[in-house]
Formats: sequence, C-alpha cells, structure tokens
Amino acid sequence: MNGLAGSDADSLSPGALAPLKNSTFRSIWLASQVSSLGWLMQTVAISWLMATISTSELMVALVQASSNLPVFLLAIFAGALADNFSRRRVMFAGRALMAVASAMLTAFVALGFVDPWTILGFCFLIGCGAALNDPAWQASVSDMVDRRDVPAAVTLLSVGYNTVRTVGPALGGIVVASFGLVTAFAATTLSYLVPLVAIWRCKWKVRSSPLPRERMKTAIHDGLRFTAMSSEIKAAIGRGALFGLASIAILALLPLVVRDHLGGGPIAYGTLMAGFGTGAIFGGAANGTLRRVLSQERMMTLSCVACAACSLSLALTSSLAVAAIGLAVGGAGWVTAWSGIGVGVQLASPRWVVGRTISIYYALADGGIVVGSWLWGTLAQNHSLTLALASSAGALLLVAAAGLLFPLGERRESEPDPLEEFDAPAVALEVKPRSGPIVVKVEYLIPEKNIEEFLTLMRERRHVVSRVGARHWTLQRNLQRPTYWTETFRTPTWTDYLRLNHRLTESDKDLEVRIFHLHAADLPPQVSLSIERPTGLARKTDQPIRYLPRH
Repeated sequence: MNGLAGSDADSLSPGALAPLKNSTFRSIWLASQVSSLGWLMQTVAISWLMATISTSELMVALVQASSNLPVFLLAIFAGALADNFSRRRVMFAGRALMAVASAMLTAFVALGFVDPWTILGFCFLIGCGAALNDPAWQASVSDMVDRRDVPAAVTLLSVGYNTVRTVGPALGGIVVASFGLVTAFAATTLSYLVPLVAIWRCKWKVRSSPLPRERMKTAIHDGLRFTAMSSEIKAAIGRGALFGLASIAILALLPLVVRDHLGGGPIAYGTLMAGFGTGAIFGGAANGTLRRVLSQERMMTLSCVACAACSLSLALTSSLAVAAIGLAVGGAGWVTAWSGIGVGVQLASPRWVVGRTISIYYALADGGIVVGSWLWGTLAQNHSLTLALASSAGALLLVAAAGLLFPLGERRESEPDPLEEFDAPAVALEVKPRSGPIVVKVEYLIPEKNIEEFLTLMRERRHVVSRVGARHWTLQRNLQRPTYWTETFRTPTWTDYLRLNHRLTESDKDLEVRIFHLHAADLPPQVSLSIERPTGLARKTDQPIRYLPRH
C-alpha cells in the first residue's frame, strides 16, 4: 500500500505485462489494486475529516505522518521477518491488521467517537499493517515470477498503484460528499478484505535454505551491515529520505490548499488528487523513453524540479485549474523519482537480503516523509501556508543539487542470486551450529610481480566477504618470508560461517579464482579453520582444523 513502490518504468509492452501470466502474481496484484483504491478513498476521507474537526494546520499535516511513521519504526523488523519467515503469512498478518483497524475506525466514526488524536491513532494502526505487508509483498515478487520478469513485475506494482491514484481520490471525494464519511470508511474496510482472500487462496513455492533460520537480532544486523557496505543502496536511500522530506508538503498540505486557498470541498480535493495521479501515470509511461536517453541522476533532477514547480504553483495560485495542472506535473515527478530510487535498491540487493534492504529503504524514506509532514505543517501553522509550500520548493531544488555529493547508480541488471552451493569441510572436533567464534585463515604465496594486482583484488575481497557476514577482516604480510600473505576473518558461530559461504554469488567465486591464480604454489591456498576459546577454558583439542578447498 506504499506509494513508494518503485518501477523500472518501461512502457507497458507485452514483455512488461508478462508477469500477469502468472496466476498467483496476477491474483494478488489485482487484489492489491482494489485495496489501494480503498486506501486512497480512506486517505481523502480522513484528511477531510481532520480538516473539518480541527483548526490546527499541524494536525491536518500529521495525517500523512501518522500513516508513514509505522514504516519508519517497524520496516526493518518487518524486512527481517520477510527474509526469515513465510512471506505469505507475514503479508496475511499485515493485511489482517489493516482490515481490523479500518473496521474499528468505521465503527468509531459511525458512533461519533472521533477527535484528532483518535483519527491519528487509527491511521497509525493501519500504517502498521502496511509496514508488515509491503516488504514481504515486494520481496515475494521474485518468488512468484521468473527472474527475467522481475523488473516488469516491479514496474506493474508502481503503474498499478498510480493508475488507481487517478480515480481513487476523486471517487473518495464523491463518496464522502454524496454518502458521508461512514460509507467511505466502510467501503475501504471491504476493500482491505479482498487481498486477504487472495493471499489465503494463493500459495507459491519459495526456495528453502538448508540452514537454520537467523535470529531476529542477527538478521537485522546483517541487513544493516549489507546496506551500510553498499554505496549504491546508501545513495538511493539517502536521496529517497531527502526527497520524501522535501516533497511531502504537496500531499500533506493539499487539504489546507483546498480549504484556504481555493475555498473548495471534498470533491475539489479528490479532483486535485486525481490530477496528481494522472500526472503519475504519464510520468510512469514516459519513464522507459527517458531512461534510454537520460541518466538516472538526470531523471532525479528533473523530478525534483517538477515537484518544486508543483509546490510553488500551489503556494501562489487560487485557481483550481492551475492547481490541477501543477499537481499533474508534480505527480509525474513524484513517480519518476520513487521509481528510479526503488528499482535501484531492488536491483542492488541479492535474494537473501532483499526484504531487509527494501525495508530499510522504506523506513528512512518514510522517516523523511514523517519529518517533512511535521516540518511543513509546523511552518504553515506558525507562519503561513504559502511560506511552507515555497520553502518546500526550495528544499526540492537542494535535493536535486545533492546529486553532486551522492549520485544515483546506473545499474541495469539485478544483483545475481547466491549460488548456495557449499560443502561444509570435514572437521576433527564436534562443532554445533552455535559453536564459535570461528576464525578463518587463508594463506597465499604471492610473488613480488603480482603484489599490486593481489592487493587490488583483496580490497574487493574484503568488501565481498564482509557484506555477507565476515567480521574483523585483516590481511597480513609475513616479515620473515615476504611472499607469504595471510587473510583472516571471523564469524560469530559455525552456522554464520556456513551462511557466509552460501551467500556468495558466482561473481564472488570468480573473484576468488582470480586471486588464487596469483598464488605461486603448486597447491591451492591453504585454508584453516579455528574456534576461539578463552585462555582459562582452552583445551588441547581445540586446535586449528585445516583443509584444502575443493575446486
């Protein structure tokens, strides 16, 4: 249900529609569009309800914040759940929470038990359900469809949401104006039941791991470590957080623009939201062409400029038509920015950690949205709505300029999946899954002429093994025999050592082979495994276990 769902933004060619041939993906995708329609209707209803019962500009802006705050707080935990438990069950739990919270909100509104904090509380609960569902749903895409169809499937997630965005807000405004808030909230609750039924009926095959499930603390740590060591993902997440902070003023303050600048009601608000969604559709359709002629960084710059123009137009106009045009431009910039950032994170993430990297991206991007909603709402309340929107436009231009410091990557293919082919070495001691720490040493014989190339490859090797679990990586040169080099790293447990090797990809193995080719001895580099023991508990049997890797 997250508006940040990215796309590769290719045009909807037959190849782009290929994922819909998969019945499981098609069923859940279609059900998600129904749910998104309800979500957007509910957004209009809640925003308008808040604008009518509260005179505080900040409380109106906090509707957006309360919906996105759960993603900031829970997404990393939800991503670890998605990578370590049944994604289908995580999705079902998230959707169920959304339906229950929406039903309770409907009941409270029907009974007249509403105040600003109650509304924000229910927004928060519904957001918690979305925070659980979204990482599991995004990570499940590659479980459902063939690898070659993953970019097209991710495209459909964004195109579907933004297609619904063109009619959802307008429909929400019509329902609220014609039938009342209770009807709008009840319809939303029914829409949340549709994906619940689809997930219950659909089952898909997930590749199982021979290793035991990671503990949550370890899983979260591994996800954070991998993200921190990927400059490509860090750049995408950083720009996403800044873009969310700067651009959310458009949506967070729109109810106030309708009420104070345009003098309109819920139908006008829904119409403007439909204009925003229409622009998003055109932006998504044009992305394929733009990507062929522009870099991702240039597209991000254009997106920021488009959203800045939208925010500035809302600050200065009192015309509904001008505001609608400005929102269409902003919608095109919005989807272009999020699609580029979201796909960048997806393509840079291997299968074993994709749920966690997506969740970290969601957490920080939505964190930016939460901070931005509070910031622009406070500025509007303490100064003026015009100043808040104009300041947002200026901030968006700064986000565009931030590309000079950390530009977005240009990856066109996804990170290869781990090989998951590793035969554990025979050991002379009894080793349990949680035995450790394990110390790994690899000894190389490197001639003087190969040293420069060796050091270059070892810098890459350090990055490769560290991001999949190695700790305290070092490289030592023997002072007495300078041609002898020793690579050393640790893993907390024996299971972590096995997991590290299962996460290596074919390109990682190729790097290992290139390093081994620089080794001058007849036999491959010697690898030894040791288990650390405190001095007071050391036993004579705890000696290093040596073996030669199989090639």
